[in-house]
Amino acid sequence: MRADRLISLVLLLRNRGRMSASQLAVELEVSERTVMRDIDALSISGFPVFAERGRHGGFELLPGFTTDLTGLTVEEATALMSADASASLGMSTSFASAMRKVAASLPDDQRRAATGVADRVLVRPDGWLRDGPRDVHLSVVQQAVFEGTRLRIEYEGRAKPARVRTVDPLGLVYAAGSWYLLATCDGQDRTYRVGRILCAELTDEPAERSASIDLASMWDARRAQFRETRNVLTARIRVRAERMREVEATAIQVGDVLVERDGWLELDVVLGGSGHTGSLVWMLGDDCEVLGPAEVRAEIHLRAERMMASHAPKA
Repeated sequence: MRADRLISLVLLLRNRGRMSASQLAVELEVSERTVMRDIDALSISGFPVFAERGRHGGFELLPGFTTDLTGLTVEEATALMSADASASLGMSTSFASAMRKVAASLPDDQRRAATGVADRVLVRPDGWLRDGPRDVHLSVVQQAVFEGTRLRIEYEGRAKPARVRTVDPLGLVYAAGSWYLLATCDGQDRTYRVGRILCAELTDEPAERSASIDLASMWDARRAQFRETRNVLTARIRVRAERMREVEATAIQVGDVLVERDGWLELDVVLGGSGHTGSLVWMLGDDCEVLGPAEVRAEIHLRAERMMASHAPKA
């Protein structure tokens, strides 16, 4: 444990330059006294650490000191340092340690360019008004996936009552802000949204999982199969240009713009049935109009009339 901390200390000084004992203590989650002992140990071991006293003092490595971590291009390091999905898996500390090692592997000029990305990209699951989903059983599910053990879960489907089943975990997928567990249950492929797991318990049984599983291909195949079972329809809509991003984020597929006039766009979109189409319209309000199919337009009109009636001013 101490050896790992000493490496982290060296990499912090390598990447950030001069740091005080209190700053190092916060980063390494230890006391300042422990930091001082670690600094002494590094000096005795031959690491070129020196102290600068005074108000703006701290510890530094001699200029030009490098570590023996190689193999990453600046583009690869930049991509890694702008990623932050590990936080929801409870790996923030490990991720930060890994990023220090990545940064230390680069020459000075490339390291400055790559580490600057971290100051310009922030990933947070919470929005302005609504917090992101809290998958309270994610840590247990993650442990089962990583350790290759069977998992007993109580799962509540979208329109089905909760029931307990034992599954063989295959992998975890993070998609569109949610975690999904890919597994088999009684030999059948299953996909579970982690947020709908009511209870999760590890078992002592090893999971059945082929070593040749390609998780990305499996997810793409299951996603495509799910979409094929949905009652999709193509709708012609008219929408304000500034709301197109919301259309793109909601629709299954967005076609080319057919007409553009006075800030309005006309195009075809693929949606998951009339209910999905109605949800898009209610979200966009009078910035969107469904031009067809006629039956979907009529359904939205009927719902609008009912909404008007139920929200009429009270006498």
